[in-house]
Amino acid sequence: MTPLLLLLLAAAAPKQYDCPRTATPIQVDGLLNDAAWQKAPWTDLFIDIQGTDQPAPRYKTRVKMLWDDNYFYIAAELEEPHVWATLTKHDSVIFRDNDFEVFLNPTGDARNYFEFEINALNTGWDLFLAKPYLKGGKADDSWEVPGIQTAVHIDGTLNNPADTDKGWTIEIAFPWAAFKDRSGIARPFAGDQWRVNFSRVEWQTRAAGGKYEKLPGTKEDNWVWSSQGAVNMHIPERWGVVRFRPQLR
Repeated sequence: MTPLLLLLLAAAAPKQYDCPRTATPIQVDGLLNDAAWQKAPWTDLFIDIQGTDQPAPRYKTRVKMLWDDNYFYIAAELEEPHVWATLTKHDSVIFRDNDFEVFLNPTGDARNYFEFEINALNTGWDLFLAKPYLKGGKADDSWEVPGIQTAVHIDGTLNNPADTDKGWTIEIAFPWAAFKDRSGIARPFAGDQWRVNFSRVEWQTRAAGGKYEKLPGTKEDNWVWSSQGAVNMHIPERWGVVRFRPQLR
């Protein structure tokens, strides 16, 4: 096997992440300054959804994860010179704005999985799919995440084209109990693993009349943690693997 082929296979392999357990709950405020976050490594920077053979994303995105008995904690850092958002109603189609998305498959069998999307206004959309769209699945957005905690912090100003921002950060605490009814699994134990992926939808914009508008004739960019090999987040077998580890000292 040639070195180039080995490199391509490695790039296409699902990402892996060792998720440490935290002894103290995270304060979900979007600031990512809890001491426990210092013990969690960052993921690799996001790449194009189709893989590393596509152009690299214009802006950096990375994620950290932690867990305890009650929650799966996710912290995301999104570089963004012009932070904007418009949608304020829960369960709007959030990816019509720039957004951050989480995909969770507790069983690892590409069935009975969950999706959550959030924008810079801290507006969320939660969905459940019994199976992927390509296999006849349909999204159920009547499913909710009871007890979820989310927060967004903007390093700059929201919806202001007159200045340049640094980006936005997100904290999410998913309660394990929310997943049990639909997947049969509640919280994991040390040594367990879930299939997980993250996506960022990014639109090209321009300033018009003191506001942002999408650049006509352009499509959204899709940047992800673990490559899908196609413009389709609903291929769970290509999601990354998160391994839940014991508490770090």
